[in-house]
Amino acid sequence: MSHVHDSGPATAVGHAHEPPTPVTDPKDASLGTLVSDVSAQIPELIRSEMRLAQAELAEKGKRAGIGIGMFSVAGLFAFFGFGVLLATFVILLDLVLPTWAAALIVAIALFVIAGIAAVVGKNKVSEVGSPAPERAISGIKEDVATVKGKRS
Repeated sequence: MSHVHDSGPATAVGHAHEPPTPVTDPKDASLGTLVSDVSAQIPELIRSEMRLAQAELAEKGKRAGIGIGMFSVAGLFAFFGFGVLLATFVILLDLVLPTWAAALIVAIALFVIAGIAAVVGKNKVSEVGSPAPERAISGIKEDVATVKGKRS
């Protein structure tokens, strides 16, 4: 029979915790001693696994935060790019119209697009109906009625 010596589970910060002193030869220990040793080691194992999970989640959260930040930067630059594109449209129209008329045409086109988006968005929101979880509420009411004996 081989004996495995373990210095304890490693934690997220790299330190090892010493488990309670195990019996040198399990054949020499009583069942009660073995159960006691296992009972003492399980909470530490669980704590070290929780610390590892916490460290892993923190690392993943940091990476996700950096990714979200980069998406924000991309969105900001796209916003400025759209503004420059609009200015380009005004300048192009300025070649055939007065500057005020070119800017007015581009502004009206933007308001038309915004109006269409608003109407489509309003229709989508009205399709949803009530924000309450109606099926879940109905199911709970049925469960309560069944428990009260009003329904079989």
